[in-house]
Amino acid sequence: MATATINSMLLSTDDPARLCDWYAAAFEAAPQTTPGDPGTSYRVIALDGFYLMFDKRDDVSGRNADGARAILNVEVDDPQATAKRLDDLGAEWISPLEDRDGNFFGTVADPDGNWLQILRLSDEHEVEMSQPESAFSGFAVRDLDAAETFYRNVLGMRVLRFPMGILGIRINRQTTVMVYPKPDHEPATYTILNIPVPDLEAAVDDLTAKGVAFLRYDGFDHDERGIVGSGAHGGPDLAWFTDPSGNVLSVLRN
Repeated sequence: MATATINSMLLSTDDPARLCDWYAAAFEAAPQTTPGDPGTSYRVIALDGFYLMFDKRDDVSGRNADGARAILNVEVDDPQATAKRLDDLGAEWISPLEDRDGNFFGTVADPDGNWLQILRLSDEHEVEMSQPESAFSGFAVRDLDAAETFYRNVLGMRVLRFPMGILGIRINRQTTVMVYPKPDHEPATYTILNIPVPDLEAAVDDLTAKGVAFLRYDGFDHDERGIVGSGAHGGPDLAWFTDPSGNVLSVLRN
């Protein structure tokens, strides 16, 4: 098993702020700046654990004349919505978004002429490519169909169904949590999955509207939404709830 990890890419440009803002708008990411003096810091966006960095170099100027030499592949949840944002940004399509047997691919040039391909693979192809290569976790449920509906439709997660009769909940590209059926399942007495969200109140309101009931534990000070503030337990603001099998989950402030 390979031990090396590619975790970032540096794009050199005449205008790092402009290019960073373009990518942030295209992929709904928050632009950041690394610590350090203006001459040593980078503009950065985080894409599912992969960092795209932007820097100005004296030996790089103008548009990339050979964008096909290195193409950045970006997997997206909603390729049509991403394509719409790229259109709104005036992106130049090298190859328009198309459906290839349930897999979506499209290639565009960014403002500097760098090529990037947006893609989304079908669930069938994801299952073929999602065999674990490192340690992973799992938990049991009483009803696999009910769990699939809940995690996909209520929590908005990508859920894969594997041939051996288990589900895979995609946390990110590197992490898939396995879910298996157990008719005599007894829920754990601890939180099995914590879900960070940027806007905790909005997430709780959205889940409440979908019929999720939030838990209230003795000894904790819950607000009207069921949120426990960080001062009550020394951790982040969070709210607990259960899946259809009684497993305890939480949403917490990112």
